This record gives sequence, C-alpha cells and structure tokens, in this order.
Amino acid sequence: MKALKKVYGLFLLLVTPLILAGCENKLIVFDPKGPVARNLSDLIIFSIIFMLIIVAVVFILFTVIVWKYRARPNDGDFEPKEEKGNHILEIIWFGIPVLIVIALMIPTTKTIYEVEDIPQGYEEEEPLVIHVTSADWKWIFSYPDQNIETVNYINIPKDHPVQFKLTSAGTMQSFWVPELGGQKYTMANMQTNLYLVADQEGSFYGRNTNFNGRGYAHMDFEVQAQSKEDFNEWIHDVKKTANKLTEDQYDELLEPGVVGRMTFNNTHLDWIDHAKGGSADYIHPELYEIQHGEEKEQELDGQPEIESKHQSENDQSEQHSDSSHMEDHSNH
Repeated sequence: MKALKKVYGLFLLLVTPLILAGCENKLIVFDPKGPVARNLSDLIIFSIIFMLIIVAVVFILFTVIVWKYRARPNDGDFEPKEEKGNHILEIIWFGIPVLIVIALMIPTTKTIYEVEDIPQGYEEEEPLVIHVTSADWKWIFSYPDQNIETVNYINIPKDHPVQFKLTSAGTMQSFWVPELGGQKYTMANMQTNLYLVADQEGSFYGRNTNFNGRGYAHMDFEVQAQSKEDFNEWIHDVKKTANKLTEDQYDELLEPGVVGRMTFNNTHLDWIDHAKGGSADYIHPELYEIQHGEEKEQELDGQPEIESKHQSENDQSEQHSDSSHMEDHSNH
C-alpha cells in the first residue's frame, strides 16, 4: 500500500505543474481564430482526452492487480503455478496497442491532408499570395500581386484564404501564428506552402519557433486581420505613401540585426527570389565576389598558363634532343 501511495504521489507531482502552467495565461493554441487552427486544436484535444483515458485505464488496472495479488501474512510458502503461455492474452496485449495507434492515426492523417490545402468552404476563392522570407532576425513579407512589401507585420482580409510561400534568406527558421494555424519551416533555396484563414478580425501574434541565434527572442511579427474594404484601403494607402525599396536597402536589411516595422511600394522579388536555386550567393555578396572573381581570373589566366606549360615542355624536349644529338656525335 505504501508503494501505491508513492506512485500516486509521484504522478501528482508530475501532473500538477502541467495543469497549473496553463492557469496564468491564455493558451492561444486552444483559442483558434480560423478553420486551420480549429482543426489542429480539435485534434490536440482529441489526442489528450484519448491518452488520458488510456492512462486512467492503466492506473486502474495497475491498482487492481497490486491489490488483488499483494503478499499476505498467511500465504506461507505458497508459490503460484508457472504459466507457459496464454495465446488469448498475448493477442490482447499486442492488439490493444495496435488499435490505439490506428485510432490516433486516422484523425491525424485526415487533419494533415486538410491543413495542407485551402480550408473547406474557401475552395472557390482565389487565395491571396504572400511570399514570406525569413532573415536574421526579421520577417519580410512580399505581396506580388499588389506589388508591396512589409517587414515584421502583415495585413490580411478576413474570411479569405491566404497562401504563404515560405523561404529563408539564411538559416532555417519556423513560421507560426498559433491562433491561425500550425508552424512550418522556412529554408533557403526552396519553398514551402502554408494556407491560413482568419474568420475573425483582430491582431494575432506570430513568431519564429526555431532557435537561430542571439536575436531569436525578438523575431516576432503581427498579423492584422481586417475587413476586405479596410484591407483594400490599406493597399491603396501604401501605394500612395510608401517609399520604393532599393537593392542596396534590401542588402542592408539582410544583415543580421533586429529592425522595426517597414513598408515599401515594391518587392525584392523584382531582383531575387530566395526560394530559387542559386540565391545562396546573393546572401553573401562578398563570398559571391571572391568566388566568382577567382573563377574569372582563372578563365583569363588559364590560357597563358597552358601555353607556358607547353612552352616549358617543348624546351625540355629540345634540350633532350640536343643532348642526344651531342651524345651520338661524341660516339662517332
């Protein structure tokens, strides 16, 4: 009985901090503001309840077994008979875990396929395309159709699908807006896609969830969901008031550092797309110049080097021929 109390005490010691950890602040993962986040939240809740039921059954069976087969003072030298095997019990022990995995696998697989495409109910709408470029330590958002660019914030229309095309101008990072959907990695020289919808107006917090150096804690951004009218008005204001982004400004923006919000009346996609192959050289222009400068120098100097080599070989051949001729003459 003392051993049983110790087990329950240890269980409470481990579980209590987890329960209390959610009491101070609102868990925004369980406060979805869109269909994608709602699907993920429902899956998490289902998985937690399902696993709690399994844990409860295991602890109940554990308690029953410990109590029923506990040692008693009047047992004496009693020894239970040896069991050589029970096929029915073995099938049950193996079958139950398989059924548990299947029960979790079916809704998980279904949800994964759902969140990788435009959410149900929005299939007929053309998604707003936003290119997301992560850099140390800021987020760059490009609207190619609207030809505007923002840094560390985005505006999106409410009740409209948004396709985020994710890439990185440096290290691998992770894009996550908990109230709207799950996280997805951004990686250089490739593109990943993420579909999100906000079915409520408001401001939603987004951040990088993959550690990438000293500025990691400051690499967050805001998603502002607004009515379609307000969104169109914002686009119009940006086109009228924002400055153009130059290539030199963009080069400075890619330098490691923390910056505030910025808005531009064009996008860096005019000269570079980090999702395409070969863009890695653009991240380090000094490396590009050194690397390609050496290649150019080799191209220019390669031919004279070859001629010089051939000339040296010819000279050696002539010297060898002359020495052979002199040797023959001496023999004669």
